[in-house]
Amino acid sequence: MKIIAFAASTHNKSINKQLIHYASQLLDKVQVEILDLNDYELPLYSQDKEDELGHPQLAKDFLAKIGNSDGVLISFAEHNGSYAVGYKNIFDWCSRIEPKVFQNKPMVLLATSPGSMGGASVLAAAVQSAPYFDGIVKASLSIPSFYDNFDADKQILRHDELNEQLKDAVSHLNHLK
Repeated sequence: MKIIAFAASTHNKSINKQLIHYASQLLDKVQVEILDLNDYELPLYSQDKEDELGHPQLAKDFLAKIGNSDGVLISFAEHNGSYAVGYKNIFDWCSRIEPKVFQNKPMVLLATSPGSMGGASVLAAAVQSAPYFDGIVKASLSIPSFYDNFDADKQILRHDELNEQLKDAVSHLNHLK
């Protein structure tokens, strides 16, 4: 079984990247491939760019990664209450190639932020919209106050209750077949 995991952020030191790496380690007997959105950098999507460029190979490659997986694990960065531009851009390109971007894959959606809401706004938007793009959301979890709840030196979630909630959320990807 293969899970595709990524942080919906292009920031090199993204706390969502730290969370996705930690959450990936909680999966049992599952092959996890962690993608970096920086490897899929594309021009900003517009109809004019699509007319000019067609469908870029990097967008096709990203869709193929999803299509060849058994499930998807995403941790969303929140920018001004919404998706980070790097994620939104690759998503927009992909949706022009295949409107069912998530290709009927089971998903666990996460978010974190330094604040007490933990990216709850972007997570709610992602959970609500995923079914329209053929995603099957099995679980979602917001991790608030990242710097208070995550030990950056040990790269672990140190808040016991949140850690148990995270383990429970990602466990939905352990037995998909």
